[in-house]
Amino acid sequence: QVQLVESGGGSVQAGGSLQLSCAASGSTFGINAMGWYRQAPGKQRELVATISSGGLANYADSLEDRFTISRNNAKNTVWLQMNSLKPEDTAVYYCFADRIYKVRTNPSQVPYWGQGTQVTVSS
Repeated sequence: QVQLVESGGGSVQAGGSLQLSCAASGSTFGINAMGWYRQAPGKQRELVATISSGGLANYADSLEDRFTISRNNAKNTVWLQMNSLKPEDTAVYYCFADRIYKVRTNPSQVPYWGQGTQVTVSS
């Protein structure tokens, strides 16, 4: 089993920045993809960004110019740097891990999840 613990959420004004981090522990051998989904109130969970163990990153449309995903394999940690935040970025952000690198737009296929961290952007 893989455990994921997120940190770094909070409240910020529009235009501000936040960095989320997620540390994996447990049976992390063979973990390939790590990344982030988010879920806003009343909406479905959506993919934000995915990064492979080799550093290949993929972003949701329209987020790549503001969000940056990075990873340290030795520390089993992934980060999401979010800049120029907008009120529509308000959501619970969930870290995920997968032993397969695949851009999974269907969250039901993701095997490992963190508990989520709240990001609130005020106008």
